Amino acid sequence: MKSGDLTGLAELFPADRFRTDSAAQAAFESDGLLAYTARPRGVVFPETADEVVSAVRWCYEHHVPVVARGSGTGLSGGAMPHRDGIVIALNRLNRILHVDPVERTATVQCGVVNLAVSQAARPHGLYFAPDPSSQSVCTIGGNIAFNSGGAHCLKYGMTAGHTLAMDVVLGDGTVTSIGGSSLEHAGPDTTGFFCGNEGMLGITLQATLRLLPLPEVFHTVLVGYDDIRAAGNAVGAIIAANLLPGAMEIMDAMSIRAAEAAVACGYPKNANSVLIVELEGSAERVAMEKKILAEVIASTQPSAVEIAANDAERLAIWKGRKSVFSAAGRLSPDFLVQDGVVPRRRLGEALERIEAMSRECGVPVANVFHAGDGNLHPLIMYDGKIPGAFDKANEFAHAILRLCIEMGGSITGEHGVGVEKRSVFAEMFDEPTIDLMHRVRAEMDPHEICNRGKMFPDAESPALSTSGLHPLEKAGVIFRE
Repeated sequence: MKSGDLTGLAELFPADRFRTDSAAQAAFESDGLLAYTARPRGVVFPETADEVVSAVRWCYEHHVPVVARGSGTGLSGGAMPHRDGIVIALNRLNRILHVDPVERTATVQCGVVNLAVSQAARPHGLYFAPDPSSQSVCTIGGNIAFNSGGAHCLKYGMTAGHTLAMDVVLGDGTVTSIGGSSLEHAGPDTTGFFCGNEGMLGITLQATLRLLPLPEVFHTVLVGYDDIRAAGNAVGAIIAANLLPGAMEIMDAMSIRAAEAAVACGYPKNANSVLIVELEGSAERVAMEKKILAEVIASTQPSAVEIAANDAERLAIWKGRKSVFSAAGRLSPDFLVQDGVVPRRRLGEALERIEAMSRECGVPVANVFHAGDGNLHPLIMYDGKIPGAFDKANEFAHAILRLCIEMGGSITGEHGVGVEKRSVFAEMFDEPTIDLMHRVRAEMDPHEICNRGKMFPDAESPALSTSGLHPLEKAGVIFRE
């Protein structure tokens, strides 16, 4: 049931920072998962932490659902609004408050862009390790909410491992500080607990992040293979050789084609898959490891091996990989990005089975993923103008998740559950575990105003549009042709 009017909330903000018009509603109706939409009743644009807290407290008192949003790059519908609620847009809280080169930390507001942290730290020879593909636009608050990773999470881990302290406002309006500035602190891992909560416990206002020294050298290798299973098996061989690269990424033929069309990255011609391996660290260590890597790669029968000779060639290799999600639009008018995880030893098997499933159901798929930790990102393609096409693609997406569970993996590595994976959530977790999650949430947000309708299979569902044309296409505002 819709709560009372928003007059009291409007009084907390200047008119230009409290919007209820259709343009504002349309701009915030989805995150990067465009197939799921809901228009909020209003959008507020706080400029200070105190304004965020005031908005949350008012919404808690009046039982108005709240969705916190940064740049909206999420791919699970986690930042999709609730039809009876508001969006708190956090991009204006974008100040880097302090960089401490001695302690190797940066304290930043939640709306700071991921890449901006590394840019601020670079003069001190430091950087922020988590690097999602959207790092040039995604925000730290969203990285914390979904425990984002990126290409280099194999060696350095996810956002939780680089977040030392946070100031947060919980769903009931309580403001608290968790964690501490030290790398080692006594007591429970409260920051690790809060990271990955998908915005259902509260909102991060600011965070103290761990910075790492910039690697002295990089050694980036692009390896072509005749089939996707060979590329997947090569990952296991590299790990078995006791190497821990900074990153290992795989792209299949369709992903390569999209990247080439978008950024002309110059990947090996006629390769059906490519493996990107990047060693990084001290010059002495990398010199030793690259010899081992060369021997391992030679044993995997590659069709091509290209080594980046300089920074420009290295960046060209990574530009191709990081362009894939956006470049997929050149191959299909619509696509879903899945996010399952399988054990590394079963990567090759998983990829073959996904390709077989694609042929069987007639839905094209492009595979690109963080190979080192088995995090699959199949891009499932469809045309939303064709009736039933989304439903068919969505069934395929959920079949991939069930395959991941069957293989001993997970339904999500870094994109979160959001609304997209709710239907398979109970297949991953048993009833006592889900009940525990509900009870933890109730302690921090008794009215369940924060990101209501997400994650849990029995959650109250917002108004979802999950098939056919995007609402702006229906209105004649945007066109595909």
